[in-house]
Amino acid sequence: MATFNEVLSQVKQGIHEVSAEDTKARVLDDPKGSSAPPVLVDVRERDEYEQGFIPTAEWIPRGFLELKIEDLVADRDREVIVYCAGGVRSALGARSLSELGYTKVSSMVGGFRAWKNAGFPFERPRVLSAEQLKRYSRHIMLPEVGEAGQGKLLDAKVLFLGAGGLGSPSALYLAAAGVGTIGIVDDDVVDESNLQRQVLHNIERLGMTKVESARKTLQALNPDVKVIPIEDRLDSSNVLDIISQYDLIVDGADNFPTRYLLNDASLKLGKPVVHASIFRFEGQITTFMANPEDGGPCYRCLYPDPPPPGMAPSCQEAGVLGVLPGMIGMLQANEALKIILGVGESLSGRLMVFDALATTWRTMKLRKDPHCRVCSKPPEEIQLIDYEQFCNVQ
Repeated sequence: MATFNEVLSQVKQGIHEVSAEDTKARVLDDPKGSSAPPVLVDVRERDEYEQGFIPTAEWIPRGFLELKIEDLVADRDREVIVYCAGGVRSALGARSLSELGYTKVSSMVGGFRAWKNAGFPFERPRVLSAEQLKRYSRHIMLPEVGEAGQGKLLDAKVLFLGAGGLGSPSALYLAAAGVGTIGIVDDDVVDESNLQRQVLHNIERLGMTKVESARKTLQALNPDVKVIPIEDRLDSSNVLDIISQYDLIVDGADNFPTRYLLNDASLKLGKPVVHASIFRFEGQITTFMANPEDGGPCYRCLYPDPPPPGMAPSCQEAGVLGVLPGMIGMLQANEALKIILGVGESLSGRLMVFDALATTWRTMKLRKDPHCRVCSKPPEEIQLIDYEQFCNVQ
């Protein structure tokens, strides 16, 4: 009968091995002229992974490698480098992947130990508690999220403009998803007419400020979340100080002055905005990335000038179907999660319009205005003004 060392020797003869130096050159240095970098897979156990990992590596414990590799690397001709602590488990894993049809699989000689001994950079993962691992287990199962992605959510800071119809569902789902810091700007109080659609609030909180009611609801849902109530209205004197503390903004504003001001301030600071609006039976949603490389439009590209007074009545004047803000607000939460995680494709450059009566969606392409009064300027040249007079608001 063969010994383990003899079996391991046979395995290594049948696979391709690369050194830590070669791995660094292929994965981190990415020399000019190279193709897509290899997918680096860490097959160590949790306690080992928590001590540090190679940057860009995806973590799949050895016992789950065959089960999860197809979700991570669907293309069997994509180059894959597997590493463990010392090179044994990665060799066995490389052979197994070759048997599954992966054509460019390598095992890193010496494993993570060789990487550290060479003085190459490594990172330490955010360590989730046992309670967090259980709470977010359905996220962690997703290769696009995993523990690293859940860590991004816990570190993220999202600002909500409004704790009303749109802010309610989006804030609830982002809090449930584990977004670590949620700020809410609103200067209104809970009224009976809100309860038909603003699900953050309830009848026992009539007369309470909406930001305090929202704080109570969200922290009861998820104690991981820090909720910052901001009982105020955005204006040119405070907008930069408020939004600068957050990674992105979920816009549920119900008036034109705030939307225009937010657009200008977010462009000035480079903050993405997930914008939505609702009216009677129709909802709209898009994302303004506030990033020149993105090439998408800003709010002023779409609406250079506000409508004349009376031409765009509010929901208070025209009404809104109760479920509509729930549907659009949840899409806002979805956009925010994609931006935080860096996955999927945002709605930048696209406007989705939902008709609740016909149950139909339309998607319209949006183009950046090269002569836009705001986003065509360098950020430092953008001047903030209060738009009440501009929008003819009394």
